[in-house]
Amino acid sequence: MKIGLLKEIKADENRVGLTPAGVRILTQDGHQVWVEHEAGVGSSFGDEEYLSHGARLASREEVSAESDLIVKVKEPQPEEYDLMRPGQILYTYFHLAPVRDLTLALLERKVSAVAYETVQLADGSLPLLTPMSEVAGRMATQIGAHFLEKAAGGRGVLLGGVPGVAPGRVVVLGAGTVGQNAAVIALGMGAEVTILDVSAKRLREIDLLFHGRPRTLISNPYNIAEELKSADLLVGGVLIPGARAPKLVSEEMVRSMLPGSVIVDVAIDQGGSVETIDRITTHSNPTYIRHGVLHYAVANMPGAVPRTSTIALTNVTLPYLRQIASRGLAQALLADNALLQGLNVMAGQVTYRAVAEAHDLPYTPAEKVLRS
Repeated sequence: MKIGLLKEIKADENRVGLTPAGVRILTQDGHQVWVEHEAGVGSSFGDEEYLSHGARLASREEVSAESDLIVKVKEPQPEEYDLMRPGQILYTYFHLAPVRDLTLALLERKVSAVAYETVQLADGSLPLLTPMSEVAGRMATQIGAHFLEKAAGGRGVLLGGVPGVAPGRVVVLGAGTVGQNAAVIALGMGAEVTILDVSAKRLREIDLLFHGRPRTLISNPYNIAEELKSADLLVGGVLIPGARAPKLVSEEMVRSMLPGSVIVDVAIDQGGSVETIDRITTHSNPTYIRHGVLHYAVANMPGAVPRTSTIALTNVTLPYLRQIASRGLAQALLADNALLQGLNVMAGQVTYRAVAEAHDLPYTPAEKVLRS
């Protein structure tokens, strides 16, 4: 198979979809790998490294035209839509539920969209989302701590406090991978941490994992509202695979927060879980203030640490990519139900129910499309 690697053009995105080591593995498998010039420079992988591992360097247009499968990190941007062609496979993060224009573009061009974020194992885990959720969760606390500094616009609180001074209060909404990793850093800094989740089972697991150090509460409007009144930092880490994030934090709750407190909503790439977050920000302009509270809404947080993020991501995406390249898309999907869950769009049809429902579009089960 001919596999193409494009340079990311989303604002402040420096990750890349394949490392040179990944290129070597694919070429040893017998595939051709076409790499756009300087695709990996943001992650400190130079063109010469890709060449030495068997890649063919070319322009963006040549890579797109030559490749049966395009591997990326972030969803295609509007200026990339015309590069897509019928029957081509796109393998990347899509987060289609909040983005109707992209969904329609994929349908119109009849490409096959395999989304990292919806590949799902039988136990419900999301193996291709997990490493980036780990990065984003850890970054969320680190970023929140920075913006709590007065010079950064915050209320001037040190999360860990000092002897004789109470530590800062961190509220984590969602006890999944993002929430757990945000708590790891917050507890390590010495903050007072509260984690809310709808699952009592998951809260028990968190309690055992951290030996009772964070407070755990069932997530409901009353508990969220009460916790936010005294929070210095809110980390939003709520996820419904493939669907829009639920709006759990109302504008009234945000109004009740302390002036200079900080919200970091990691769920923004799925629409966000905070009502007052109505825009996506960038690493170069990451925050805005609403009701005296700093809002951080960067959708590609791991792009700020691209070397770490690229290696962590490709560790898990490469095995599935090898399956697709060696078997062909249809056979790879039918042979692996986890990978099958990743198919969001194929042959002009939406094959992932949550995406179809988000945009009020017809839904066709992936198996039906494949077998037809």
